[in-house]
Amino acid sequence: MIIARSAQELKDALALKTGSIGFVPTMGALHIGHRTLIDAARKENDTVVVSIFVNPTQFLPGEDLSKYPRREEADFKICELSGVDILFYPDAGGMYGEDEVRMCAPDVRGFILEGASRPGHFDGVLTVVMKLFNIVSPTRAYFGKKDAQQLALIMQMVNNFFMKIEIVPMDTVRENDGLALSSRNVYLSPAERQEALKLSAALKSATKMVMQGNINSADIKANMETILAPLNVEYVVIVNRGFESIENVAIGDTIILVAARVGVTRLIDNVWM
Repeated sequence: MIIARSAQELKDALALKTGSIGFVPTMGALHIGHRTLIDAARKENDTVVVSIFVNPTQFLPGEDLSKYPRREEADFKICELSGVDILFYPDAGGMYGEDEVRMCAPDVRGFILEGASRPGHFDGVLTVVMKLFNIVSPTRAYFGKKDAQQLALIMQMVNNFFMKIEIVPMDTVRENDGLALSSRNVYLSPAERQEALKLSAALKSATKMVMQGNINSADIKANMETILAPLNVEYVVIVNRGFESIENVAIGDTIILVAARVGVTRLIDNVWM
């Protein structure tokens, strides 16, 4: 496995490769969810590139940038064992300069839900993803569905800028008890981890209601909010793939999303229908 610490080192390494490139952008603290993305990239491409970069521009003042889990040695080993060809491990100075051109999230879909809770967050996400795409020039890029709004905005960016990249969405990977895998789960105490299961329990109950024939969004949301109590819930929403609120669930075009704080840890989860 080649470890490239600058954009030029990565470009030089890729110049020696032929065929398709599968790309998995991450912020490190790799877990089984990331392994699933890497495995898919490995099966579908000639070369696999993984990036590890804790992007400062997507963190708001007071958020956990300095505390974000970093596990360099373990992450490198996971990538090596997963058959990654090139690991891109830049620092902020190599990715950003002064007085830069920045990407801006769309006025509507970029400032609802996660964008409303974290204004400016998606500007930073789209900026770094655009940079990474331009450095790697991947054939396919792999993203988890757990960050549903982020995924939708990246797909919109690729479409709006006529980029020749296939975005591959991957299902959320969960622990045996249903908790969605997240690098931030390490912040949870044992008691908080049990409380965090309310997110997946609420989504499971919502799915059951739909399967039993109740597709009314208001009914489903009320049931979910009861299950989530007494967590500090930021939102429970039911939207279509365009992130527009809907009165009734439509199978094949619906996402149910929840965000809540468990202790001081902010968690998100969703189910696609």
